[in-house]
Amino acid sequence: MNDIVISVKNLTKRFGNFTAVDNISFDVKRGEIFGFLGANGAGKTTAMRMLCGLSYPTSGSGSVAGFDVMHEGEMIKRHIGYMSQRFSLYNDLTVWENMRLFAGIYGMTKKDTEAKATELLTQLNFLSERDTLVGSLPLGWKQKLSFVIATIHSPEVVFLDEPTGGVDPITRRQFWELIYKAAESGTTIFVTTHYMDEAEYCSRVSIMVDGEVGALDTPTRLKQEYGVESMDEVFRILARKAKRGE
Repeated sequence: MNDIVISVKNLTKRFGNFTAVDNISFDVKRGEIFGFLGANGAGKTTAMRMLCGLSYPTSGSGSVAGFDVMHEGEMIKRHIGYMSQRFSLYNDLTVWENMRLFAGIYGMTKKDTEAKATELLTQLNFLSERDTLVGSLPLGWKQKLSFVIATIHSPEVVFLDEPTGGVDPITRRQFWELIYKAAESGTTIFVTTHYMDEAEYCSRVSIMVDGEVGALDTPTRLKQEYGVESMDEVFRILARKAKRGE
């Protein structure tokens, strides 16, 4: 079994004369929590869109869950999980109806949906709320529910785009416990965040600067390399090198 779940080589995206993503290369292993950081305008959102099958590269190559980023965007979308900071579930549907809807979109059978949804809600200690309207839930619970729905079809990779924005520190910690559990089961987590303390939780961290990978290593090694005590300090050092505006 191939341990490399995401692989990009010289991946580039241009919009006219502007190069948003400039010749980036990296691999991400199965079960890894890979932090993908960068200031606004650094290119991380454009890069993530290519990896999620939402935008095709100008040049370079890569694969996600075994599918080619240049030609198989639709297949990539079917085989990954995705969660954004903007809450994407339906407020006027119940918890259970949301789970059933998204499981159906991912092609799961009714029997498999019932079993997996019950398992996930039990894991969250949330089975009693299966008939609760999602719109009435606190934000923290919405975010945790959104995460488990992104994993309901057991994808190889889950992309999390600033998933903990706006939630309190306790809920953020609980959310990261869900991430750890998913990674331990072999799911690869690709996460962007503006919280540098969360970068410390990642297996490895990539920091984008002006469309390029400015640094890539474990949090411990990056702090040693730059002679600082925190990932926030590492990020600030690299961000100051940026030449283009937001």
